[in-house]
Amino acid sequence: MNWDNLRIFLAIARSGQILAAAKTLHLNHATVARRLDQLEEDLDTKLFERRTTGTVLTPAGEKLLVRAERVESELLQADAASASNTVSGTVRVGAPDGFGTFHLAPSLAKLANAHPGLTIQLVPLPRTFSLSRREADIIVTIERPKMGRAVIKKLTDYSLSVYAAKSYLKRHGNIQSTDDLAGRLFITYVEDIAYSRALDYTAELAKLMPRHYECGSVIAQMEAVRAGEGIGILHDYAAGQNSELVRILPSMRFTRTYWLMSHPDTHDTARVSAVYRAIVEGVKANMGAFLLGA
Repeated sequence: MNWDNLRIFLAIARSGQILAAAKTLHLNHATVARRLDQLEEDLDTKLFERRTTGTVLTPAGEKLLVRAERVESELLQADAASASNTVSGTVRVGAPDGFGTFHLAPSLAKLANAHPGLTIQLVPLPRTFSLSRREADIIVTIERPKMGRAVIKKLTDYSLSVYAAKSYLKRHGNIQSTDDLAGRLFITYVEDIAYSRALDYTAELAKLMPRHYECGSVIAQMEAVRAGEGIGILHDYAAGQNSELVRILPSMRFTRTYWLMSHPDTHDTARVSAVYRAIVEGVKANMGAFLLGA
């Protein structure tokens, strides 16, 4: 059986669309569709139901998926065992938008600059990523996964505090206690699109400040607070870099955890291990910034 055709099959199964698979593989849409036709003809079975909204695995496709992933795993492990120490290739890192933007973006750029053959794809988005679907090689998450194949490491605890801009406090006066929050605009996340239960740290302030401006990303929340339009709960390691922001209500602090994950099939490859190690060392070097008071 042609491995290239199996590789295309896996991409379609993971993305649920022929077009999305073609983009992932950097192939023409027609080429991917033709190779799938060839695979189905070789196996004399239908692997997908093709619908206007995408593709759905048939029972035969489900069985092939298990076998194809087993073959892929063995090939990746063989590549890792035989690979040289040269750091080259592509590594995709999925991370929460705050951590990805304010910490990983500069540190991983430095690593990419040090290895001309290495391409790092940083995807800092307010969403979860899947190792099994190969959406990323390395993932930073705020919840420890409870199941699935992964190399898992606790990266760091981090703290969040209540912040306002200097310009806001100058216009509206200082805030000495929670009683002073009445009538203020609370800048927070959009609850129904929150991707993790670990983000549920706003309930107390939400009750004190029923007027909300809700943003779908950490960066948008920070920019709204920095503009002097309201009060928000921000990551200390990010807010601490901005001289316009003031930490208020110091007794109110929230602590969460970042977890680092990689797929066991690729964890030991030179490219993935280099990026994984750089993330761990970068956090360790800035530990005091992540956990206020640490």
